[in-house]
Amino acid sequence: MSVQVIKRSFSLLRSLAAGPLGVTELAERLELPKSTVARLLASLEAENVVVQTEAGGEYRLGPGLIEIAASATPGRNLVAVARPCLLDLANELDEVAGLSVIEKGQVYYLDQTESSSNIQVRDWTGEYAPLHAVPSGLVMLAFMGDEYIEKYLSKRLKRCTPWTMTDAGELRERLEQIRSVGYSWVHEEFALGINSVAARVEVPGNISASIHVHGPAYRFPDPDHLHDHGMAVVAAANRLTDLLSD
Repeated sequence: MSVQVIKRSFSLLRSLAAGPLGVTELAERLELPKSTVARLLASLEAENVVVQTEAGGEYRLGPGLIEIAASATPGRNLVAVARPCLLDLANELDEVAGLSVIEKGQVYYLDQTESSSNIQVRDWTGEYAPLHAVPSGLVMLAFMGDEYIEKYLSKRLKRCTPWTMTDAGELRERLEQIRSVGYSWVHEEFALGINSVAARVEVPGNISASIHVHGPAYRFPDPDHLHDHGMAVVAAANRLTDLLSD
């Protein structure tokens, strides 16, 4: 019976990894009685592994997963903790959200949510991008030390599209602006037809990370809500920072 409970609990957690669900939906997915699912949720909630979005509402993965994932590699641990923040942000802005770190002097994409739109956006998970060509890289680069920044800007910078900024002086000004506002927009500078906005996440240890949202240029962003979208990403990054510092 104990083994069965463990298996059911992990099945439940995997279901919640895709986003918040109610007791009825979970029971249908797991093919279990609602009473059984409710008991599992109550036990997991007591350990802060799942949390309820509101009284009588849906359940989602909770910050207690930090402890469960503590023995994993830093990147995978970060993915586990960040996933609920990404899902909330994707739902808020109605575009895909992603998580990235600096690896080998480039942006490395760790995770990305799925799109609910009929117009699908490429999944960049597991791929690399130049720091200067994507907002994730720019927001991480902006908060690196001066020596790191100057060493990076001294290189010949790759031009990914006709709109990629490669001038060192212009990039210094851009990084200064990012430090002031807390987020960065990139409009078709890495991939044609794709716009993106990102904010930095403060991660314990020697890790640089960021959260971003991207979508097709024809619909994202709404020109009247550029700053609002940017601040929404900043808020999500701050929530993840708080979770990681607990």
